[in-house]
Amino acid sequence: MKTKQENHVKRCATALLMAALTLPGLAWAQNAIRSIQANQQAGSEILRIEFDKPLIEVPRGFTMQSPARIAIDLPGVVNGLGRNSVEIGQGNVQSAAVAQGADRARLVLNLRQASGYRAEIQDKALILVLDSAASAGASAAAPVQHFAPSQNDAVQALRDLDFRRGVDGAGRVVVGLPSAQVGVDIQQQGQRLVLEFPKTNLPANLRKRFDVVDFGTPIQSMVASQLNDRVRIVVEPKGDWEHSAYQSDNQFVLEVRSVKPSPNKLTQGSGFSGEKVSFNFQNIEVRALLQVIADFTQFNVVTSDTVTGSITLRLKDVPWDQALEIILQAKGLGLRKSGNVLWIAPKEELATREKADLEAKAAVAQLEPTRTQAFVLNYTKAEDVAKGLTGTVVSGAGGSSTGADKTARVLSSRGSVLFEPRTNQIFVTDIASKLEEVQGLIQRIDIPVRQVLIEARIVEADDKFGKSLGVKLGASDARGLQGGIPGYSVGGGNYLTFGGTYSGVGYQTGQTGSVDFGNTQFVNLPATTINNVNAASIAATLFSASANRFLNLELSALEADGKGKIVSSPRVITADKIKALIEQGEEIPYQTATGSGATAITFKKAVLKLEVTPQITPEGGVILDVDVNKDSRGVLTPAGYAINNKHVKTQVLVENGGTVVIGGIFTQEEIDSVSKVPVLGDIPYMGALFRNKSKLANKTELLIFLTPKVVSDRAGLQ
Repeated sequence: MKTKQENHVKRCATALLMAALTLPGLAWAQNAIRSIQANQQAGSEILRIEFDKPLIEVPRGFTMQSPARIAIDLPGVVNGLGRNSVEIGQGNVQSAAVAQGADRARLVLNLRQASGYRAEIQDKALILVLDSAASAGASAAAPVQHFAPSQNDAVQALRDLDFRRGVDGAGRVVVGLPSAQVGVDIQQQGQRLVLEFPKTNLPANLRKRFDVVDFGTPIQSMVASQLNDRVRIVVEPKGDWEHSAYQSDNQFVLEVRSVKPSPNKLTQGSGFSGEKVSFNFQNIEVRALLQVIADFTQFNVVTSDTVTGSITLRLKDVPWDQALEIILQAKGLGLRKSGNVLWIAPKEELATREKADLEAKAAVAQLEPTRTQAFVLNYTKAEDVAKGLTGTVVSGAGGSSTGADKTARVLSSRGSVLFEPRTNQIFVTDIASKLEEVQGLIQRIDIPVRQVLIEARIVEADDKFGKSLGVKLGASDARGLQGGIPGYSVGGGNYLTFGGTYSGVGYQTGQTGSVDFGNTQFVNLPATTINNVNAASIAATLFSASANRFLNLELSALEADGKGKIVSSPRVITADKIKALIEQGEEIPYQTATGSGATAITFKKAVLKLEVTPQITPEGGVILDVDVNKDSRGVLTPAGYAINNKHVKTQVLVENGGTVVIGGIFTQEEIDSVSKVPVLGDIPYMGALFRNKSKLANKTELLIFLTPKVVSDRAGLQ
């Protein structure tokens, strides 16, 4: 017996239905989708969407590359199918879904691979013709989506270029078009999206690089430029993302959004993060337990007929994905996931099935027809890429390869590659899947390599000081051998004469001709030479009036102070991770003996050499492997010249534009020496005539400064 409340609910529902039928402009008066049918003709998928009324105009739509979808907006149309999705499973089309909005419906076709389409109206039906499989394969190798064909004959100027952030964190590139006739091409190049607007012009103030990191969207930057008669906008997202595009009147919008992980993912990351469950079963059948997990996780579970037996299980607050793994391990089962469907079977059965699938794919690959595709390389040598595809190791960028060194082959056993060095192209012949793989590989490696400018400053500083004081003391007696009295009277019948040196005063007084002058010295301790500088001297002689008694004295003294600095500044620029070498100096010849006994000339370098290998880090710093030599010609030996060597080899991390001191050699030399006549040299004051003192202090220092700078190839776009 129905209650009063149930009767009241029925009366309210009936009243609402009658009001909906009597009010104008509601669902009954709108156009509605009645059916969606698919078939294939001449290799193309054709979808027929039937409506209650004919459409006024061909609706607008857009395509997506990842995931592969086609979306059609239907203004003033409601969903009359009675369900939101239709499984098609034919050709390239997997399914169709209808989403209802306030004033429109959106039809979304889920595809196996990206494809273009064309639309036309036939009576009460909308016909969608998808590109053929061959065209789809070609677009997968070089994905260019002609979003809107160009219908303008003359070049038109774009009105505006802007960037906005969507409510869901998506990045939106908004382009103001001069008219709806302007065409748009969308191409994905690696991790970049390239928009091109044929027959358009971009105002000068918009030709620049837009840094949009602060908006917090997947898009990091976009660069707008003018290429002949077309405008190009390069969008650079990061992370996992998907994009879509749509046009409303004279406004084109490219939207890039992050791909969020599905909440039904079996495992998130490396651990278990599913919702926690508690089980307590005694001898429950495994198939029934798997069904319990399927009901809890909303996964579709397909269990093999060979899964049998029972299990006793007691779990408390365990993530459901861990609980499932425990059950599978206990019964020797394996799992394969496809979307939200889990296929569970014994591990041996899964392995056998996978092996059979692989063998079938390999057999198909042997029978699949091959085709040839050309790839133009911009930054990498075609020969290097060709050798890499065939499994020959290439030693470094632009290096040569040897037939003995082999690596994994990228092409299939039926594939081949031909390179053309003049145009820097490669021609690859292989099956379609391998050509797509080669396309992705080339997009990753054929990119400009950043360069680094390394500036080195090698500073050698010298500070030398020396002091020396010495004496020559001598006397002679040439009585009766000379005539006349030279010099000056000092009283008491004695005379004094001076000379520049000891020999000079001997010559003035006639000692050099009358006596063995060299044997008259009984103290010979002159000042020593310091840093190749001779000491200054002064001499005096004291003799009698008859010039037959002489006392000769020569004082020599030297104080030398020298400072010097040598700065060498080699600079070199090189690509990232490529060794660079710069050197300057001389090669010194040596005579060496050969095996036959003859002599030969060999050379040894005495050069300033900078050898460095930079590596740019993701944070923008630079790791430098540095080898610096500062050699110079040394002293001459019986075997030839010696080489003065200064060498530093190290690895250091430096910020971009920063300076670091990688090494320093500091040498300090201090020498104090005294030479004297025993006993007499220790007499106070007078002892200075019988001793020699010298002091030497030398300081040398070598410092090496390095400054790396990353050369930006986008400076002109700022």
